[in-house]
Formats: sequence, structure tokens, C-alpha cells
Amino acid sequence: MTDLTTFEGLLDAINDDGGREVLNPATGQLVGKTPVHTEADLDRAVATARQAQRDWAARSHAERSEALNRAADAIEASAEALAGLLSREQGKPLNGPNARFEVGACSAWTRANAAFPLEPEVLVDDESGHAELTYEPIGVVGGIGPWNWPMMISIWQIAPALRMGNTIVLKPSEYTPLSVLGLVAVMNQVLPAGVLQVVAGEGELGRALTTHDGIDKITFTGSVETGKAIMRTVADDLKRITLELGGNDAGIVLEDFDVAAHAEDLFWGAFINTGQTCAALKRLYVPDSKYDEVCQALTDLAQKMPMGEGLDENNVLGPLQNQAQYDIVARLVDAARDSGATILTGGNPDASGAGYFYPTTLVSDIDNANPLVAEEQFGPALPIIRYSDLDQAIEWANGLDVGLGSSVWSDDLDAAKQVAARLQAGTTWINKHGAIDPRVPFGGMKESGFGLEFGVEGLKHMGLPKVTSW
Repeated sequence: MTDLTTFEGLLDAINDDGGREVLNPATGQLVGKTPVHTEADLDRAVATARQAQRDWAARSHAERSEALNRAADAIEASAEALAGLLSREQGKPLNGPNARFEVGACSAWTRANAAFPLEPEVLVDDESGHAELTYEPIGVVGGIGPWNWPMMISIWQIAPALRMGNTIVLKPSEYTPLSVLGLVAVMNQVLPAGVLQVVAGEGELGRALTTHDGIDKITFTGSVETGKAIMRTVADDLKRITLELGGNDAGIVLEDFDVAAHAEDLFWGAFINTGQTCAALKRLYVPDSKYDEVCQALTDLAQKMPMGEGLDENNVLGPLQNQAQYDIVARLVDAARDSGATILTGGNPDASGAGYFYPTTLVSDIDNANPLVAEEQFGPALPIIRYSDLDQAIEWANGLDVGLGSSVWSDDLDAAKQVAARLQAGTTWINKHGAIDPRVPFGGMKESGFGLEFGVEGLKHMGLPKVTSW
């Protein structure tokens, strides 16, 4: 039996010698070869999932939770191998809030979903009668994931789906298929056959998954454009759907913010995973009185955070994952520079080196209408917008069609809460940004999607509500 606790064993278990090459975005070197599955492969996976679902749904919550905890044990046993694979394929460093952090989150989220209580909800219990609400399995879930946090976001789909008695077929991003194939191989050492499967391929395979008549629910994390396309696709047979889409999250600094105390939290709110995070801080509004201090503090941090190849233990920032995303970041920073904005640091990529490295970039003296502010950059470039009137800053923060996350930065909790209540986002953090928790529901407003993930509410979105009354 192949040893999946070593990188070599893990790669050997998932590598397809006749498949498509996957290259390291930091070095351009070969990581491995991914299978390229066909619609016939998808049909077989869905048929297997439907067959396995009957027995899996018949198990109790306690039995399914026990299986999830065994899967978490398997992830932890293979943690270093998974982190090494993720670092090579996605590009993120092993250290910092990156590859090891992501693999640790996989086991933590799996255990959390196993532990959540889900008792019948008593709705009526009086002389008129009794009514209670329970949740039944949906059937087979189709999960479509992104390339930025491929393992962790897959777990966000896998763990609640399995806990609720569904089976799941995953289609990972074509940029990071090996990470998800490796994660599934590790979990399938202990899970019942057929409950968790993965098919790897291009976008056409994802579209086939969304239209497949054997799939009962689609859960998707990715772009607004693709989310809208999926909604149109699933309308014909009214599949259940959960969408977590793009953000362009705003943060607002208030007058009483202690910059020195919170500067590092502010930095990582923006630059976690080198800015490649849906709920990262992507535009920062700062009052006149704090503007220079915030700009200087973030510049000092940016200039000392090492960026480079992920397997170097010293690095905490990595490359953009692919050429297309690199080009977006470069275009937006160039637009800011051309408009007269100030590049405080970064903005000068070394085109002669290997990999899709774009330096950590901070931009000041920038107009709110600039493309770097108005469009989601999804990379290591943060615009810092000056404001003189708080109402204007809130209007700017709410001015886009997306509303995933937001943040308020202040040492006055009451003042921060008042501003938070006015921000149009699914989550507003205070003195932190993007700090998700498996116990706390997460979802977006406006075009950032709908439906909830995480916590008991996230479990409910992986089930069908059923009322029993007598």
C-alpha cells in the first residue's frame, strides 16, 4: 500500500504519467501530471456516488461524525506531505498563513463539522399540537472549487456534505488539481467507498457537473461571472445551490485607531496568501489624521516580509498562482501609476526571473474611482484611499456590487460597531479582516453570492428542511 504520509508516496498515488503537466508557479518546474477526466468519467463518479449515498444516509449523525474524525486523523498524519504538494502546486510558502496553515485548517474544519450538534427544532409544543423541523440529506453534491485555497475550500464543501448524509463529487480548479486529488486520496483511506470522489478537468467538465441530472446540489467558490453562469445552468432542474463569490472587501480606519498596535493585523488582512483570498482586505479607507502613519507602518511591514519560492522556510509570501492573475494585478497597478497615484513600495516586478512573482505593493494618493480600487485585484497590491468625512468613506465602501467581507479598525468598540452596522457585507470584522471560524456562518451579500457555509447554519444548507407535525 502506498505511504501517503510522504510527499513522494502521495504524489505517486495521484500522478498520471499520461496526463497534463502541472508546473510550480514559483519555479516553472514540473510538480506532477494530473489526469484529465472525461464526461464518461463524471458519469461513472456520479453513479457510484448515488449508489453509495443510500447506505451513507442510513448511518446516524454520530456514525458519520466518527468517520469524519478518522478522516481528520488521516489528514494530520499526511499533513507535511499535503503541505509540500500544496506549496509546489499553488505556490504559497510552507510557513506563515499559508500551506501548513491551510492543511491544519482542513483537519480543524473536518473535526468542527463532526462536532456540531443538530437536534430537531421544536416549533410548536402546546395544546394545539406539536411541530418540529429536521434536515434530510439532499443526495449527491457537486463541489466546484478555486485555485487559491484548493484544499481548505474543498473541505468546506466535503465536511458538511458528508456530515449531512450526502455524497460528493468534486471538480477542482484546473490550476490546482493535484492538491485536491491528494487530499481526497488521503481521506479515502478511511472513508467508505464512493462517498467522496474527484474528477479533474477543464471548465467544460465543470459545466457538465452543473447540468448532470444525477447531481442534486451545486456548491461553488469562485468568480461572480462564473457564479452567474452556474445559476443560469442549474435553473432548468432547480438544483439547490450555494455560491461564495468575489469580494473586493473594504476596510475603514477610524480616527482613534492605534496604528502601532494593529498594523500587522492590518497587513495580513490584506496580504494573506499573497492577497489571493476572496475575503481579503482589498481597499483601505483612512482618515486624514491617520493617513501618513498607516501608509508608513504598512510600508515598513511590506518591505520586511520575505517573498519567494514556497519550500524555502524563510518565505511568507509567494507568487501569483498563474499568468492570468499576474496580468490582472500588473494591469491594475499600472493603471494606478498612470493616473498619478503614488507607489509607496513595490510595483516593479522583475520580469527576468522565474515564476509569477509580483512584489508586495502599496498605493497611496489614489482616487476611489481608480480601477485598482473599483476592480478586485486578487493579489499583493493594496490601494490606500484618504477620506475626510466618515459618511463619505462608508458610501465608498458600499458603492460596489459586491459585499463579501468588510472591516472597521478602531479602539472604540462602540464606534466601530456603529460603522459596522452600516456596511453592506456578509461579515464585518473589527480590528481584523478575513478571520473566519468554522463555528461562525459565512456568506456574502449582493453579488458576492448567497447561502451560508460554516457552523450549524452551514450544515442546514447541505440538507433539505422537513417539518413533521402532529
